[in-house]
Amino acid sequence: MTRPATPPAPRAPRTGPRLKTFERYVLSEIAPLLFGALAAVIALLVVASLERYLAPLLAKGAPPLLVARLLALNVPEAAARALPIALMFAVLLGLSRLAADSEIKSALAAGIPATRLYRPVLILASVVTALAFALGEGLVPRAQTQIREVQQQIVLANPRVLGLDGQNVVLRDALGRAISIGQILPGGELRDLRIVTMQDGLPPREVITAREGRLVPGSTTLTLKDGQRVTYQDARPVTILSFETGTLPLQDTGTDLGSAAQARPVNDPLPALWGRLSTYRAQGIQAPAEFTALHQKFAAPLAALALAFFGVSLAVFSFRSGRNVGFVWALMLTFAYYATYSVFNVMGEKGALPGAVAAYAPDLVAVLAGSLLLWLSARR
Repeated sequence: MTRPATPPAPRAPRTGPRLKTFERYVLSEIAPLLFGALAAVIALLVVASLERYLAPLLAKGAPPLLVARLLALNVPEAAARALPIALMFAVLLGLSRLAADSEIKSALAAGIPATRLYRPVLILASVVTALAFALGEGLVPRAQTQIREVQQQIVLANPRVLGLDGQNVVLRDALGRAISIGQILPGGELRDLRIVTMQDGLPPREVITAREGRLVPGSTTLTLKDGQRVTYQDARPVTILSFETGTLPLQDTGTDLGSAAQARPVNDPLPALWGRLSTYRAQGIQAPAEFTALHQKFAAPLAALALAFFGVSLAVFSFRSGRNVGFVWALMLTFAYYATYSVFNVMGEKGALPGAVAAYAPDLVAVLAGSLLLWLSARR
């Protein structure tokens, strides 16, 4: 007598391919919003710079091509700042749209847990973090160097941008040289130049005079004609050299044209910033802005991960509570983070908070808020 065949045990649903398809679908929903939000935030930051700094330059007669170049060179710094904020907005809006269209509900019905949203979003956030750090250490410092060069060209082409009238213009560069220009003629021709290399508490050690000069287009090199170079020791001339033509490289003259963004220590390369801070520590100098900038080098890119975690947690909580985070709420939360970041950053630069606290506090707030939302979601 044969026994009836035992029916096979039911197999667990195979969700592996569905998970991958679901994750790709989530990324395809967020990525276009990320690019759109990034373009919008960069445009807002650049337009704010145009209205506050660059429009007055044009009104004072600065060359339009140089002003346009100055505007373009601000884009890398704006992109590095905008990436984490744009990601948060894209995550909030994209996942809200998935919930509104019942896409998350369909995923749950297929056996995919709502917490599976974290993996694709955090992977994307890791890419954004790496990109923001690379921009901050690569393109941004180089762009800031070129910005200073363009600013010097603008000043020498038209000193009215600094409130000068072209007569007896005096600039100082990073090497401690006082650069006196007797007259700046239309077209950038300079007359009666005098470059004095200063030393603290002592007489000048070098004086260069020239009858005329001109800034080489696209550079910070001065060409000098009919000049003389005199070196001093103990206020007495040691060598005197006359020349028909010569070149003089200009260093940063500090002519940032009122744009505070260009002078931010966080825009300096990490090795240069670390070296400066080591000197400050050895000398016991308090430099809260530089110490805050050092931590911002890492905290600002890591904000992408913190904000992505918060965005997914809010989406899961909203879905399970039956509420929807729409465009207005996404915009308000993004603005709230930016305001929090700005307040803590100012407090760190002014010394009201330790640099590490000021830099990482906004990220920590986002992570704690996301953890709280995730805990509340689990209770529902």
